[in-house]
Amino acid sequence: MYQLATVDANHDPRSRTVVHRDFLHPEGAPHLPILLTTTDVRSPKVSHLRGHPRAEVTWWMGGSQDQFRIMGPVRIIPPPAVAVNSPRSESVALSRLDEQGFDWEKKRLAVFDSMSAHMKASWCCPPPGTVIASYEELKQRPQTVPKLGEAETEEDKRNQEQALSNFALLLIEAVEVDWLQLAEKPNCRTRFTRSGEEWKEELIVP
Repeated sequence: MYQLATVDANHDPRSRTVVHRDFLHPEGAPHLPILLTTTDVRSPKVSHLRGHPRAEVTWWMGGSQDQFRIMGPVRIIPPPAVAVNSPRSESVALSRLDEQGFDWEKKRLAVFDSMSAHMKASWCCPPPGTVIASYEELKQRPQTVPKLGEAETEEDKRNQEQALSNFALLLIEAVEVDWLQLAEKPNCRTRFTRSGEEWKEELIVP
C-alpha cells in the first residue's frame, strides 16, 4: 500500500492510502514504469485529477527502511459507458501503450476479478465520502460480489454490474522518483528524473 496525494479544487492537498495492484510498462520499454491502483469513478480523487491530472505516491518499505516518492501524470480508466473527461498530462509510457493497442478494458476486468468478493462489493456502496446516518445503512448493501462468470442469482448479476459500473483503474506514470535509504548510515537519498525517455540520477541531501 502507498499514499496517493492529489490537489482539490481549492488547491488544498489531499492524501489517502491505496492498494498497489500492478506495474505496467510499454512492450520493450521497462524504463517507462507505470503504477496501477484502483478507485471508484465517483470518488473525490477522480474530480481532483480532472483539474490537475498529476499526483505523487509515497511508498514506505518498512523492512528495508526505504521510502520512494513517485510523481507523474495520472490517467483514469473508467468503465466504457462512463466519461471521466480528465484532461491528459503529457505522457510517454501511457501514450506508448495506447499506440501498442493495450486493451485497457481487459485489464480493468482482470484487476476487478483478482480482488476478494468482499472488496468487489465495496463498489456497490454509495459514493465514497457520502454522509450516512449510521453504519447500519452499509449493512444493507451487498457484502460480497462473485467473480465474473460465477454469478448464480439475478441479485448477484445486478450487484456485479453495479460494482463494475463504478470500478476504475488509476495509473501513475513515473517521471520523478525520490529514493530515501534510512538503513544506510549516513542516510542516502537519490533523485531520478525523466525527460522524454532519458533518466537522470542525482545524489541529494536526505
